[in-house]
Amino acid sequence: MSRLSRLFEKFRPAAASHDQPSAERSEISWMVLGLGNPGEQYRRSRHNLGFMAVRRLAARYNCELTRRKFNGFYTEIHTEAGNAIIIMPQTFYNRSGDCASAMLGYYKVPSERLIVIHDEMDLPERQLRLKRGGGDAGNRGVRSIAEALGTPDFIRVRIGIAHPGGSQGSIDYLLQPLTDDELHSLEPVFERVGDAVLAIMRDGLDRARGIYNQRV
Repeated sequence: MSRLSRLFEKFRPAAASHDQPSAERSEISWMVLGLGNPGEQYRRSRHNLGFMAVRRLAARYNCELTRRKFNGFYTEIHTEAGNAIIIMPQTFYNRSGDCASAMLGYYKVPSERLIVIHDEMDLPERQLRLKRGGGDAGNRGVRSIAEALGTPDFIRVRIGIAHPGGSQGSIDYLLQPLTDDELHSLEPVFERVGDAVLAIMRDGLDRARGIYNQRV
């Protein structure tokens, strides 16, 4: 190397290491993912309660899920319990694992710090249950995430919708639009879901479960 080349070499910025995470990725402590289906025809359905809940949580922090990555809309919130990415996958419900695994990998967040919010027919209407792991009870969104991550060891916030009455089939019950009155009755539920998520992040699952797994 010539003397002139060596002189310029001293002022050349060091190449960034590709092994170091970006500042954006390294600051994220949690992932909060709501389950649902994209498209206006599903926006008001019971199967989209997860979407509704994460939008409400984002609104607490004056955020909207408008950024897009890995087939999902997302935003970042800053809380006293740490920073979290809130996600709505834009694959269909039973392919939610594609987005979940890609986002976790990109932000270097372990699966045990993923909180998935979803509807649950095996619970009474508007009742919450918090749990980690376990079977998917036929929920294909939960199953997709467990398969994509290779483990069911993530946290779930389940919103009870009960089983359909009469002769109505499960699919019609899950996908039919809710009325304005039905949506209004869910407003306190979404607030409670947001409280539960923040309690998990701040105090841990066991303590949060003792508060939010009670019948209200």
